[in-house]
This record gives sequence, C-alpha cells and structure tokens, in this order.
Amino acid sequence: MSFFEKILSINRFFLKSLPYLNQYISKYKGAYLIGFLFILLKNILIIIPIPYIGKAINEIENALNHPENNQEDFFQNILLYGSIIIFAPIFSGIFQFLMRQSIVVASRKIEFDLKNEIFKHYESLPQSFYKKNKTGDLISRISEDVGQSRMYLGPGIMYTMNLFSIIILVTYQMISINPEMSLYVLIPLPILSLLIFLISKTINIRSKLVQQQLAAISSFVQDSFSGIRVIKSYHTEEKIIKDYTLETKKYKNRSISMAAINAFFFPMIILIIGFSYLFILYVGGKKYALGEINDIGTIAQFFMYTSLLIWPFTVTGWVTSVIQRAEAAQKRINDFLQTDPQIQNHNPNPSKIEGTIEFKNVSFTYDNTGIQALKGISFKINKGQTLAILGKTGSGKTTIAELITRMYDIQSGSIEIDGEDIKKINLNDLRNSIGYVPQEAYLFSDSIKNNIGFGLNQSELTDEKIVNATKKAVIHDNIIHFQDGYDTILGERGVTLSGGQKQRISIARALIKTPKIYIFDDSLSAVDTETEEKILQNLTDSTQNTTTIIITHRISSAKNADYIIVLNDGKIIENGTHNALTSKQGYYNSLFLQQLST
Repeated sequence: MSFFEKILSINRFFLKSLPYLNQYISKYKGAYLIGFLFILLKNILIIIPIPYIGKAINEIENALNHPENNQEDFFQNILLYGSIIIFAPIFSGIFQFLMRQSIVVASRKIEFDLKNEIFKHYESLPQSFYKKNKTGDLISRISEDVGQSRMYLGPGIMYTMNLFSIIILVTYQMISINPEMSLYVLIPLPILSLLIFLISKTINIRSKLVQQQLAAISSFVQDSFSGIRVIKSYHTEEKIIKDYTLETKKYKNRSISMAAINAFFFPMIILIIGFSYLFILYVGGKKYALGEINDIGTIAQFFMYTSLLIWPFTVTGWVTSVIQRAEAAQKRINDFLQTDPQIQNHNPNPSKIEGTIEFKNVSFTYDNTGIQALKGISFKINKGQTLAILGKTGSGKTTIAELITRMYDIQSGSIEIDGEDIKKINLNDLRNSIGYVPQEAYLFSDSIKNNIGFGLNQSELTDEKIVNATKKAVIHDNIIHFQDGYDTILGERGVTLSGGQKQRISIARALIKTPKIYIFDDSLSAVDTETEEKILQNLTDSTQNTTTIIITHRISSAKNADYIIVLNDGKIIENGTHNALTSKQGYYNSLFLQQLST
C-alpha cells in the first residue's frame, strides 16, 4: 500500500461520508503529492533559520562579554547567519505559494467535477424525485454543500498536512537539542487533541442543523420568487416577510450556537500553548541557571519552535470545524448521489420509432402520493393517427402522456411502441422521437429563438425553421412586434408573456423537431377559439404522417381526431369517433352540448 493509499484509508476509518471524495483525490493525487512536497520544503525552510538565530544570539552575547575577541570573525558570522535568516523565509514563502497553487487549485477542479457529477445525476433522476424534493434544497446541495466539501479538499487537507509535517520536523529539532525541554513543550498537545476530538462531535451535530436550515431558507426563497405573482395578487407580502424572518432567525440561532462552540477552540488552544511557554521559561531558565544549558540561544530556539506550533494548532479548531461541516454537507450530497435512477435505458442500441402506440391493461399508481391514476387502460393508435383524450381533472389524462415519454414505468400491464415493449426501446431515441407540449408551458430565461430551438442542435437550427414553426403555432405575428423580435429575452418561466403566448411558443418548440409522435397536453387552454381553430388546422396539415395525441377539455380540439377516449377516475368510460360519441347519451355528448351552448 502506497503512502497516498494509507492516507485515504485513514480518511475512511474516521469519516463516513467524505471518503466518497477519495476517488477525486486519487484523480488529482499528483497535485496533492506535489503540494505535500512543497509543504515539507516550506516548513524545512522555516525551521532552518532558528538554529542560526540561536547562534547569532550567542555570538552577540559572546561579543558583549568578550570585546577583546576578533571582531572580523564576529561580523562574518553575523552576516552569514543574517543571510540565512533573511533568505530562507523568502524561499519558504515561494514554496507556500506553490503549495496553495497545487492543493487549492486541485480542490477547485474537484469542485468543478463534483458539481458536474451531481448535476448529471440530477438529470438522470425520474420526475417522481423532483416531486418529493424541494427545488431550493436541490440547489443548496449543489452549491453550498459542494462549497463546504471543497473547503475540506483544499484548506482542510492542506492545513492538516502542514500540521503533521511541522510537528514532526519541530519535534525532531527540539529533541536533538534537549529531550527534557521538548517533553515539557509537547505535553499539553495531546490534551489539546483530546479536547478537539470530544468537541468535534458537537460541531458535527450543530453543523448538520445549520446546513438543513440553510437548505430550508433556499427552498423558501425559491418558492417565494417563483410565486411572486400570487403573493402580490393576494397582498401577502407582509406574511411572507414574517415567515422568511422566522426561517432566518432559526438559521441565526443555529449559526450562533455553531459559532459559540467554534469560539471556544481558539482561547483553549492559546491557553494551552501559553502553558508551553511557561514550561520553557521555567525549565529552560532553571537549567541555564544550573549550567545544564550552556547558552541562552537554546532557550530562544525553544520559544521559536513553540511559536511555529502555535498557528498549526490554532488552526486545528477551524480545520476540525471545516471537516465536520464538510462531513455533514457530503452526507446530504451522498443521499442524492446514492439515489438510483428508476428509469433505466435497457437498450444501448439505436431504436427506430414509427409511431404506433398500444396500451394493454395498464395500471399505474404514483409512489409519492399512493394515488392510482390509471386502472386497466387499453387502447391502440396506429402510426399517423390522432388520438384525443378527454376527462375531468385528475382522471389520468396527463399520466398517459408521462407513461408514453417514460417519465414513469408502469406497475402492471404493458405499453408497446411499434409492437415492442417500451422498456426495450432506447430511451434517448424514444424521447427524441416525441414532441411533447406539457400542461404547464415552461419557458427558460433565454431568448425566444433559443426557447423554440431548445430540442435541436445548433447545427440543425435555422431562422427559416423557427419562423415556419412559429407561423404554424400562430405566434409569429406577436413575436415580430416585440422590440427585439426573436432575440427578446424572456423572464423566468416566461413571466413576460401571456399564458396563450407561452403555450404557442411551447407548441412551436415541439413542431420544429418534426418528431414521429406529438403529445399536446391541454396546450390550447389559454388560447381563444379563433386562434385555436387556426392552430388545429395547421397541426392537421403538419401531422398527417405523424402520430398525434391531444389531451384536452375542449370538444373543438378533439372532434377531428381519428379516435377519442374519455377517462374518469383512471378508467376509460367511453371511446370512439366524435360522431359515434355524440350519438350516445354519455359524458362526451353532455360536454359537447354544454360547450355548444356557450
């Protein structure tokens, strides 16, 4: 086992969550090993001048006591000692810079890698994961928590390595001068280490509470900003401010509690180091008086060696806090990283999608709520046909769309695409072959042009394709009247647009893909009847050879479909063509008559 592997094994023994980062430390082990070399060289160059300071003091004492001695030798020695005392710290400073460049830069690279790993994992997790977890908490883990882990990977490791190396080097130097005095200097240090170990448990508990409350604040702020329209329309700003103040007070109290335990470290360390000074002064002075130490420079060296230990042991409390906070943060990160994606791509080979869709006795229950959304659903839609799905709110219409796109996997029954089980189809090809307009039209805080071309590679995107798609979605005329046209930057979630404009841009985003399957989930609900008719006609012309699923509450959107199903409580209660369903005295006909009268 190499030295580096031994260090990592110690890491695994004392910590539970941080060893996950060992894979990254191994990746950049060259930088860490070079950094450790620079730490050694830095500390050696710090120690080198100390004996010469002692010699210089002895030379001065000797010159004062014996002025008759050769002054030329005195000045030569002082010049030599002075040069070493001046230039050694300069080179030590250079190595300190290189030390930080090696270790801290490596920690920044690991931070970059870790954030990318977390984000990639987030992207692979199913929709149910995002329903169970708050957005603010997810953001907190990829930002604040990763930042805490980076502090461990950079300053935490750097100062720990510095502490051990300086202890070894200084202890060796002191013992080589006077073992008994070295013992008095080092006696308080194990006591210090024991106290740090005992307090670190408290730090870990309080650190977890601080991180949890920080995530709660992030979630609260995220919800408040996203729902600012509702907050203002209901005039609840004061209530939101009060709630936010309560959350921040919790964070303040937990942070103060954390700060209190951290604040105890520094006086404790300084007090113990102070006892070391007293031991040096008492023991060294006594030995000098008894003649057991021949020169006063030796005592001065011990004071300077002890001074070298002050900063490393002073920073021990801070490093312990950093490591404990990082341990708590990495545990939160690991909780998500260890969440396996429920939706797996079982077929790495390309799959060709034509567009035939068949549900066979499909039932589905949402894990997070326990609600059974579908109960024994069966239907088939051939390539190029249009299926309309109607039903009351909560009847399972959107669930069908989410199952076709494999946002979820079913618990019973089967779904086939072109006669093959949907799980055996390449997941990427399946989703690339679908143009999905969700119930809630989501637009990114970007230009209109980029929002429309979101599903295409930049090499495939042309202004002609964008304009053609927006004309079909009947939004082109609106866009060209904006001040910046297609380059208009939308607010978060497209807040600067009306509901109908957002829906039509979402439709354009699906149309520009020219997929094999279209799914429109209540995507015309905010559009007036006249505009709806134009869009539906354009969709009919554009989707003649494409399978289309229209989920709607409006008969006007469903009447031209090849096949219509009506859902209620997760079951198909009616199915057939528009003419067939209007001839029955059922839900579809009553809805038709109701909308016809309005």
